Amino acid sequence: MSWYEFKPYVSVAERRRKAEKAAKKLAGKGRAVSPVRIEGRAIATTFWGKAWCSNLESYSDYENRLPRGRTYARNGSVIDLQITGGKIEALVQGSDLYKIALHITALPAKRWEQFTKGCAGKVTNLLDLLQGRLSKEILADITAKGTGLFPAPAEIKLGCSCPDWADMCKHVAAVLYGVGARLDTKPELFFTLRGVDMQDLISAASASATAPVASVTDDALAGADLAEIFGVEIETAPSPAAIAPREVPVLKLTPASKKKPMRKKPVRAAAPAGKSRKAVAKKRRKKADGARKS
Repeated sequence: MSWYEFKPYVSVAERRRKAEKAAKKLAGKGRAVSPVRIEGRAIATTFWGKAWCSNLESYSDYENRLPRGRTYARNGSVIDLQITGGKIEALVQGSDLYKIALHITALPAKRWEQFTKGCAGKVTNLLDLLQGRLSKEILADITAKGTGLFPAPAEIKLGCSCPDWADMCKHVAAVLYGVGARLDTKPELFFTLRGVDMQDLISAASASATAPVASVTDDALAGADLAEIFGVEIETAPSPAAIAPREVPVLKLTPASKKKPMRKKPVRAAAPAGKSRKAVAKKRRKKADGARKS
């Protein structure tokens, strides 16, 4: 069969059966395979996965070839997908098992530097970055055509072992969609693929937070209204002259001759020994009653 002749059509069910058989055979040989598994109709559901697929679909170079690869990606034809620095390698089961090798140009250092400077102080942790929980401005910068982080067609070199003459065959398209699905679960691979360190964004944020604030000299502050400068009410201490002398109370001494004599309380006679106070009081009352009668 010549290079321009294509093999007969293979049904989806047959491709899936062949894909599972090929994956088991590779695993039996000791090769660790990482197949693309897509649940449901959506190929990608997170920011990085959807942004990857949307970027590919936004270029007219790919719009006619990509749809053919979606079916392959959904039905499990991508039996192995490996993403490393600047390179994507995969195995796709079609009528035969095909090898795909894609090369992604590293993100230009100047573009990455400009992006990290623009994000200084805005990307504070890796979790928010990987989950796409960023401001609309940063997300727009990430996905901007030509100046963002996603590769343009000129930055993607395609290669497949199938006999299709087109650069973007259905097997390559399936792999590119497979990358979007993989970024759903491992978004950090995007930065690996583009050859940049995502920690640079956190470092830029830390440097921005710890940058020294320009100090104001004492001469500049001399005579300045500090309350106006710092936006707070500052209570000033009164001057010594403004403090009224504290009045000391004067103690008036009364001469001893003018003092009123203290009244002494009558002292009750002690009850005779052996008698209670009640008995003595009763005897006194009787004596007083007899004196009145007489």
